[in-house]
Amino acid sequence: MPDFRSIEEIFNTDTALTNVRNFIKQADVVLMFPKIFPDIKKFVDAVKLEKQVLFLRVENSVWRSELKFRQKLIIERINNHCGDNVVKSIKFIA
Repeated sequence: MPDFRSIEEIFNTDTALTNVRNFIKQADVVLMFPKIFPDIKKFVDAVKLEKQVLFLRVENSVWRSELKFRQKLIIERINNHCGDNVVKSIKFIA
């Protein structure tokens, strides 16, 4: 009789599901951004995460400049929250 494995174990270890796991991590970053940074959620929207580049829509150039200055801190905070090196850089869009 074959050994049974839980769905969680299969999902976390099966190499065929790597793309699905990556997609879910990317979606989590976008969805969790307002919870990670509640103080700036009125001025910044996370649009997408693609190839470890987080795209942020910024309300104006002043906020873009401020966030560019704090880019490393933002990346560290997101990666610490996710427990993985999910974001390597940020691209700011208008």
